[in-house]
Amino acid sequence: MQFQDWLRSLRFTGGDGKSEMDNLKTLLPSLPTSFSLSSLSLSPSSIIGLGALASLTTYWLVTRPRPTQPPCDLQAQSIPVQGDQSCRRSALLTDDNLLEFYYEDTKTVYDMFQRGLQIAGNGPCLGFRNPGEPYQWISYTEVAERAQVLGSGLLAKGCKPNPQQFVGIFAQNRPEWVIAELACYTFSMALVPLYDTLGLEAMVHILNLAEISMVICDKEDKAESLLKHKEKGVTPALSCLVLFNPFSAALLERGRKCGVEILQLCDSLFHVGKPKGAMITHGNIASNTSSVIKILEGYFVIHQEDVSISYLPLAHMFERMIQVSMFCHGARVGFYQGDISLLMDDIKTLKPTFFPVVPRLLNRIYDKIVGSVTSPLRRALLHYAVRRKQAELSSGVVRNNSVWDRLIFNKIQASLGGNLRFILTASAPISPTVLSFLRATLGCLIFEGYGQTECTAGCTFSMPGDWSAGHVGAPLPCAMVKLTDIPDMNYYAKNGEGEICIRGHSVFRGYLKDEERTGETLDADGWLHTGDVGQWLPNGTLRIVDRKKHIFKLSQGEYIAPEKIENVYTRCVPVLQVFVHGDSLQSYLIGVVVPDPEVFVDWAKERGIVGSYEELCQNPDVKKAVLEDMTAVGKEAGLKSFEQVKDLYLHPDMFSVSNGLLTPTLKSRRVDLRRVFSEQIARMYRKSSV
Repeated sequence: MQFQDWLRSLRFTGGDGKSEMDNLKTLLPSLPTSFSLSSLSLSPSSIIGLGALASLTTYWLVTRPRPTQPPCDLQAQSIPVQGDQSCRRSALLTDDNLLEFYYEDTKTVYDMFQRGLQIAGNGPCLGFRNPGEPYQWISYTEVAERAQVLGSGLLAKGCKPNPQQFVGIFAQNRPEWVIAELACYTFSMALVPLYDTLGLEAMVHILNLAEISMVICDKEDKAESLLKHKEKGVTPALSCLVLFNPFSAALLERGRKCGVEILQLCDSLFHVGKPKGAMITHGNIASNTSSVIKILEGYFVIHQEDVSISYLPLAHMFERMIQVSMFCHGARVGFYQGDISLLMDDIKTLKPTFFPVVPRLLNRIYDKIVGSVTSPLRRALLHYAVRRKQAELSSGVVRNNSVWDRLIFNKIQASLGGNLRFILTASAPISPTVLSFLRATLGCLIFEGYGQTECTAGCTFSMPGDWSAGHVGAPLPCAMVKLTDIPDMNYYAKNGEGEICIRGHSVFRGYLKDEERTGETLDADGWLHTGDVGQWLPNGTLRIVDRKKHIFKLSQGEYIAPEKIENVYTRCVPVLQVFVHGDSLQSYLIGVVVPDPEVFVDWAKERGIVGSYEELCQNPDVKKAVLEDMTAVGKEAGLKSFEQVKDLYLHPDMFSVSNGLLTPTLKSRRVDLRRVFSEQIARMYRKSSV
């Protein structure tokens, strides 16, 4: 057989449709078409060399990475509904009928867990660890048994087995949280999550709104805060507290005096503004989970061996949707120790394959990677390797076994356990620069989604094979998404811009006992008005412009989207957190910046300024340097002059959930930030007006 015919017989084709032979011709000397081994007299060493070349060529052709075949045309990821370009559905659907269930036997969260139980049986389900120790696991069978026993106990204490029975849970992420949730679902009861940052008034509002008599807690301090409300007479329905942890005799006596029974789950069972009560149904959760499974169909499958790390608040739907997806396939969920500063140690120990994140955490990972490379040569090598991996991504190849992974990125991947297959980022838009960089360095699938509690976590999701950045994907198969006019902000649906509205099986029923707010959020046609501003891109994906309610005007009439500006400024090396503030009576913006303690001192030293972290925060020369750096980054990102901050205050303490400046999903509490920094804000405006 002729040499070229032999190669052509392998029948491999490249991503561009050309044969591998055509591509290989550029690497091999030109040979006549009539060339054959019999036409030449070759020495044994030449024949051996030619055979070695043929073997290497075959190995390369067989093992080279293949691009991912996307499930739809990536240039048309969503389809107009009835010809309306402003209203779109997933291109994965054959018609306008939205997806309700993926598996016929999983129409409730209880059904999904039962499916996982059938798959995994005695396999591991929920993981926990003590400091410095490996993870311990509770099996699916044990979880189901404990949920049954706890649910029976709730009934024995007067709870009714119907959806109108609300049971509160006031605890950090831990296995007992999930078991308590399943206990409620086993007997058709509804779970109401409570969390620390609600505040006194909001906590009382929820307890009374849902007429909650039973609350499950983790620690004594949370039980004490609930008893305080009862003692004041503001939560009359509260009559029983169940604690995961041991508690004192004093707490028991305090409860007895105010008519609250306090119980502990026995060791044999567990050894291991006013808020709105969004009513989420089992059907909402099933359709949302099913839609993600549908998008990943034939491309990515959750296996029984997969494990997710649980650290995002279970009081929010994002984390709970991740867990339901894992349970449905018999996979595992490992909980962090409850201390966010130990999260990276938990991740290294657990070695998760699934990693749900929010953009703030990915920004932090990005900053640590870039900040750790100090020499110009290593920095140049890092960026070259990233560009090579990004080139593979653009052709649809996602892998973690390239030469660049082995030489450069393996330590980065090992810092996150070394087993990651899937990362999902949600909660807020992420910088395209950060997303593209991490897709290259981490060597795993990173998807971006968008949604809110009222649509059961998600309404759009990245399409497999589309590794571009700057959008949040196309509509999920369970929902339609449309944009509506916002005339006073000059956003019009005819231009592909406007407020994002959602309708479908994942949209909630409304707010509990609050018809006014329900009417403001759900219109007569069933469309959920999100309050977010979006833009349709030519390929049918959605880009988030900003949060409608956070947009404000300056005194000269310019509209400001502060979260967009903050996302830009967090790309500055010395900046860890930033809060951008404006006033309709002022003509410019100011900011509050928390410098990154890991790089700030060295960054200032490079500019000839020496001092401790706290001293540098008070140094006017440092403030000027930070402001110049932020302005330069803002200009490079395309911020207009009026979108740039003109003055700032350097604050030495991080915004956090514990100090009330971040929500449990790590979003800024803008009202609280304005209140806390009101003095500094007033001082900056006074100084500039002098």
